[in-house]
Amino acid sequence: MVALPETFDLAQCERFLREVGSMPSPVLPIGEAALALASFERPRVALARYTKHLKSLAHDVGRHARDAADLEARAKALNEIILLKNGYSGDELTYDDLQNANLMRVIDRRKGLPVALGILYLEAARAQGWEAVGLGFPGHFLIRLSDTGERLIVDPFHGGRTLDAVALRELLKAIAGQDVELAPDHYAPVDDREVLLRLQNNVKSRLIQAQRHEEALRVIETMRMLAPDLAQLSREAGVLHAQLGNMRAAVRSIEEFIARSPEGRARHEAAVVLQQLKQKLN
Repeated sequence: MVALPETFDLAQCERFLREVGSMPSPVLPIGEAALALASFERPRVALARYTKHLKSLAHDVGRHARDAADLEARAKALNEIILLKNGYSGDELTYDDLQNANLMRVIDRRKGLPVALGILYLEAARAQGWEAVGLGFPGHFLIRLSDTGERLIVDPFHGGRTLDAVALRELLKAIAGQDVELAPDHYAPVDDREVLLRLQNNVKSRLIQAQRHEEALRVIETMRMLAPDLAQLSREAGVLHAQLGNMRAAVRSIEEFIARSPEGRARHEAAVVLQQLKQKLN
């Protein structure tokens, strides 16, 4: 596999992400991939000290959890090393700051979004050989530790607290509204590709909201490296290209979306948009 560069080499970062994107496994080198994504926003910053920091976290968790016989002890070891020793926390005051989704800046500042902190937990836990996955909880990323049929859900953003069904229900209602009831798909595991896309979606959505469309397009390109077969990204790129006046690029992106999409409403709507774009080219 292509190695993650330690110095300034975006081309190698791109090769790394494309190779990660081609991997069929649900488990990916998630920490390194998140750093590679971060490098596109900070292209002149070397990655060596960040990869070293990830290894240090894993090493310290391993030493601290030497006698961790159960999931509670494993969660405690992760919390004590990542949150207490290294001072990480969820950024509740400036939650929408783009730095909170850039793993390099998260490491620098010791604070970030739930998904960014979750990646640190996943990386450190798996280095011990523990089973750990991200959960696709609505609006708030969580992780799950498992061992011989037992499971423990951890919230890295809120002090590493563990969540039972009652706490999950309360969290869901606080995020989605009092009428929403907890269902199994709310805490279903997601693969690492989805975790990384979720990380980038945080950046993309904030850039679009701020009308920074060129930067949002660059983020979409990094997402396409990780998920080259995800047709939705082609549609999103087409919309942004059109808003920027890049009509030929918009046409190519929408055509790609149509070619990859099954019959249905989304494909039909895209075909209408495509005709409108082509008319503007004439």
